[in-house]
Amino acid sequence: MKKFMTIVAALMLGAALMTGCGAAKKAPSEAETVTVNVAALKGPTAMGMVDFMDKSEHNSLTEYTYRFEIAAAADEVTPKLVQGQVDIAAVPANLASVLYNNTDAGVRVLAVNTLGVIYLVESGDTVSDISDLKGRTIYASGKGATPEYALNYILTQNGMDPDKDLTIEWKSEHAECLSALMAQENAVAMLPQPFVTTAQAKSDKIRVALDLTEEWDKLGSDSALLTGVVVARKEFVEQYPAAVTDFLAHYEASVTYVNEHVEEAAALIEKYDIVPAAVAVKAVPKCNIVLITGEEMKQKLSGYLKVLSEQNPKAIGGALPADDFYYGL
Repeated sequence: MKKFMTIVAALMLGAALMTGCGAAKKAPSEAETVTVNVAALKGPTAMGMVDFMDKSEHNSLTEYTYRFEIAAAADEVTPKLVQGQVDIAAVPANLASVLYNNTDAGVRVLAVNTLGVIYLVESGDTVSDISDLKGRTIYASGKGATPEYALNYILTQNGMDPDKDLTIEWKSEHAECLSALMAQENAVAMLPQPFVTTAQAKSDKIRVALDLTEEWDKLGSDSALLTGVVVARKEFVEQYPAAVTDFLAHYEASVTYVNEHVEEAAALIEKYDIVPAAVAVKAVPKCNIVLITGEEMKQKLSGYLKVLSEQNPKAIGGALPADDFYYGL
C-alpha cells in the first residue's frame, strides 16, 4: 500500500511538472463545451430575441454556442424544459409559477421579457374609459386563463361586476372575436398583439379603445400586467452561472436593438416566421418587449401572480413561489 501511494504521488508530481512546462493541453473552458438550448413561443415573447438569434446564427457571438427553437404552443416547450432538452425558455408568466410548483422548485425565473399585450378594440368610437363598458358585450378568448383573470381584476378594481354589469362572450379563438367585431357595429373585443395589428390591417374601422396594461398601472398596485418571462432549469443555473450571465447580456442587447431598430427587427421577425414584417413593424412598439431582472422583476411578477392566485390558485400551480424562484436575489 505504501509503495502504491508513492507511485501515485510520483505520477501527480510528474503531471504538475508537465503542466508547469506547458506540455499538458489546456482544459477547455465552460464556454467552449456548453451549448445553451433556448426555446421561445411564437409571438411577442420571441420577438425580443431575434437579434440575438441572428447573431448566433452568423457566429458573431464570442462566447457560448446557442441553439434556438420557436414553438407554436407552450405545451411543446414545457416537456423539453422538464426533461433537460431545453435549458432556458420564454414562457407565459403564470406558467413559470406552475413549472416551479410542479418540478419541486426546479426552475428559476431569470427576467420578465414581455409586459401586457392585451387590448380592448372596437369597431366604433364609444369606449374611452373602463366605465364605458357598462352594459356592453365584450368578445374575448382565453377563458380560464390569464386574459380572463386580468380583465376581471381590472373591472372589479374599477367597481364593476364582470357577471352583472356587462356581458363577456367567450370564444375559442382570437379569429372568432375578430369576426364578431367586424360583423357588428360598435362591437368590442379583447385581443392581444400582434393580433390587434393584424385585425387593423383587415379593417380601418377597428381602433384600440383601451390598453389593459395602462389600465392595470392606473390602479397603483406594486404589480404589473405581464405576458411573458424567461425561465431556466435550476440545475443549469447552478452548474453554469457564467452561461446565464452571458445569455442575459446578449438578450438585453437584443431587446434594445428590437425596440430601437423596429424596421430591421421586423425583417428578422419575419425571417424567423413569427409574424410578417408588415405586421411586426406596427406591432413591435405596442408589444411591451422588455428585459426586467432583479428586485423589479420580483416586485412585478410576485404581485401579478398574487392577483391570479386570488382568482384561481390553479392558474399559478396552487401556491405562490418562494423567494428562490427569483434569480439574482
